[in-house]
Amino acid sequence: MRVIGHDGEQIGVLKRLEAIARAEAVGLDLIMMSPNARPPVCKIMDYGKYKYDQSKKANEAKKKQHVIQVKEVKVRASTDQHDLDVKLKNVRKFLEAGNKVKVSLRFRGREMAYVGRGREQLEHVAEQVKDLGKPDKMPNMEGRQMIMIINPLKK
Repeated sequence: MRVIGHDGEQIGVLKRLEAIARAEAVGLDLIMMSPNARPPVCKIMDYGKYKYDQSKKANEAKKKQHVIQVKEVKVRASTDQHDLDVKLKNVRKFLEAGNKVKVSLRFRGREMAYVGRGREQLEHVAEQVKDLGKPDKMPNMEGRQMIMIINPLKK
């Protein structure tokens, strides 16, 4: 197996028992870094410190990742302009934060006769926020609900 010393220098190709003896002489562990290589690559290092550094790197990567949430805004086919402006303000705020927005429109009772009005309402919402996001899923009916998903634009 190819052995790398504790300070990073190449020791060379050694037999397994020789490599283990070298690691014990320094007071460290022999760790196999890539077992599929020909010959396998091992490194002399402190295993506890190695595992600690790995966990620190994993935690750091977890802190830096951004989880995209799906925020929902509910409107109605009969929602007035001022109320719709308030909902649009929330949609814009969610998109600026980098979240997906699900705009859902529920039809109750006789409102099912005005599905076209609901589609216009959702298309109006998409038109108003086109500078911040674009519709991933155009308005479509799911039972008594019409749903549209808007993705934020890349910065």
